[in-house]
Amino acid sequence: MTGPTATPPTPPPTPPPTPRVVFACVRNGGRSVVARVLTEHYARGRVVAHSGGTQPGEHVHPEVADELARLGLDTTHEQPQRLTTEMVAASDLAITLGCGEECPYVPGVVYRDWPVADPGGQDPATVRRIVAELDDRVRDLLRELVPDHDLPPSVCAG
Repeated sequence: MTGPTATPPTPPPTPPPTPRVVFACVRNGGRSVVARVLTEHYARGRVVAHSGGTQPGEHVHPEVADELARLGLDTTHEQPQRLTTEMVAASDLAITLGCGEECPYVPGVVYRDWPVADPGGQDPATVRRIVAELDDRVRDLLRELVPDHDLPPSVCAG
């Protein structure tokens, strides 16, 4: 006579992979930096964000850095970099912000275009409006990518 068979313990569920997003624009000094910084701020490690430019400039646009600083977001470590095929290939999603067909195409990566104005050289009110638009788009993206993530309040709401 044999006893009841013990059921092996159920292994813990495997966490889903961390989504990886690359934001691409021409200079990597405005829109893509704003989107990356906002994504990192709100995602709190739940999404990895990178940014690059097809023709990277020398620095983040000062008006963009000023607006992000006003919102409590640091850009001192942001340095424009060239968007590479490898950066795109390492991502699940590539979001283009004005670089259009210059962005490298990698099969299997989902591409989306966000038609957002360039904040470079704009007055503070225009930069503020562009940052607020990107804030809305990033927050919507995070609700899609990590629906169980409790988003912090918008930095633009105050």
